[in-house]
Amino acid sequence: MAWPSLADSHAHLDDEVFAADIDAVIARAMDAGVGLIVTVGSDLPSSERGVRLAESYPQVYAAVGFHPHFVDGLGPAELRELRRLAADRKVAAIGEIGLDFYRMHSPKERQIVAFREQLDLAAELGLPPLVHSRDAEEETWVIMSEWASAQHRETESLGVMHCFSGDADMARRYADLRFLVSIAGNVTFPKASSARQVARELPLKSMLIETDAPTLAPVPYRGKRNEPAHLKIIAEAVAETRGTSSEAIADATRNNLMRLLHPHVRDL
Repeated sequence: MAWPSLADSHAHLDDEVFAADIDAVIARAMDAGVGLIVTVGSDLPSSERGVRLAESYPQVYAAVGFHPHFVDGLGPAELRELRRLAADRKVAAIGEIGLDFYRMHSPKERQIVAFREQLDLAAELGLPPLVHSRDAEEETWVIMSEWASAQHRETESLGVMHCFSGDADMARRYADLRFLVSIAGNVTFPKASSARQVARELPLKSMLIETDAPTLAPVPYRGKRNEPAHLKIIAEAVAETRGTSSEAIADATRNNLMRLLHPHVRDL
């Protein structure tokens, strides 16, 4: 079938597994109809690499930030560097930021402080945050609802709950808070009934799709390297769950992402 232009709202193109064939990865994505990719930072070096990639490929934009696993390395100097990087014309978001109480690579209190600091940076710069939350549902909700209530921007969406792992009720709560909820490759996993319920019940105007490449590859690539070209499989799975067309999912999620990132992303 002829695919409309898909948008991958979250990938990590700077990952070392792409170093040897990034040109081919981007070409396969384009061949699969993926016309916009947001490559997302996890710390300062990966954010810097992401900005360089975004400068090299017209369809790639960058987010800069510290993942909760790495916030022990985030201090005043690193925040200044993030602010500097965020001034680049190809930087469209702050991320990936948030809380991860599953692996606890950084202490809980340090994660919370770093999360709030980076949310403040996003608000200061007028950039949407891309939020990671794992085993921290209530703590994330408290922080996000407080932050959202303090925002006075007349924008349709404030940010993204990336690779959403909560239930359909929590997804609707985030949608009501003016956040987009992103569906990833786990929607194709046989036992992922909660992810499919979210994909089925979430208002389409509040939905994004993503690969989170190179991880979380959809069936039939599960366990292998993921890449943006696989986004069409996720769109097909969401479409099947909702009883609609893949084109409708592709168009809506791309338009949602474009509106979120405007005016930083134009003319794609």
